Amino acid sequence: MRAMIVDDEAPARSELHYLLDETGRIESITEASSAREAVEKLMEAKADVMFLDIQMPKTSGMQLAEALHKLKNPPAVVFVTAYSEYALEAFQVDAIDYLMKPVDPERLNQALDKVQARVKPQPQSHSSVERIPVVKSGRKVLVPIDQIRYIEAKDDYSCIYTDSDRFLSTISLTKLEQKLAPHGFFRVHRGYIVNLEYVEDVEVISSGILQLGVNGIEGKKISVSRRRVVALKRALGL
Repeated sequence: MRAMIVDDEAPARSELHYLLDETGRIESITEASSAREAVEKLMEAKADVMFLDIQMPKTSGMQLAEALHKLKNPPAVVFVTAYSEYALEAFQVDAIDYLMKPVDPERLNQALDKVQARVKPQPQSHSSVERIPVVKSGRKVLVPIDQIRYIEAKDDYSCIYTDSDRFLSTISLTKLEQKLAPHGFFRVHRGYIVNLEYVEDVEVISSGILQLGVNGIEGKKISVSRRRVVALKRALGL
């Protein structure tokens, strides 16, 4: 999901940015300090969800939420505020959720669940997601995504592993994450994407760090970033 934080207070934006990043569920985060800046940035880069403060100078968050309905594909709106008295009005403008400051991480994840249920995945062409172009022995090869066990970042390249081979791709890990997320792949670490279908064991090591074992890849354990543990457990049903 792509998120935008709209709040006139920089510390509040920074705190929410951190909490969203910790969920491991957000692809990109944009910040705006006013309704006007939010609209300008929305024209440049689309957002699936807007986390919106209510009391802001000039145009309030409530006024911005009403204006968003004029867009063809408006982002979902989650209000984030220190004031409880606007809750009824918020849902009258079709807000998905209403979070109180300081934001509780669990409530934030619940809000993201609601957003995820509403946001429709962008259609992908079969040629771009069913197979991934890679390089093998100096020639281009197309690897079916259902054969991929995991992907590892290697300098400016991505190393794609199947149960029997390894391939090099010039597509960045971030772009591969975007293409493969709808197909059961999960970014467990800044350097790894894993096909959840092939995760065969989850091991807890020192300090609560998780390691994954991958079916068909012997002797390889993939570490999970701390900030992605909660989202991964949710994805695996743990």
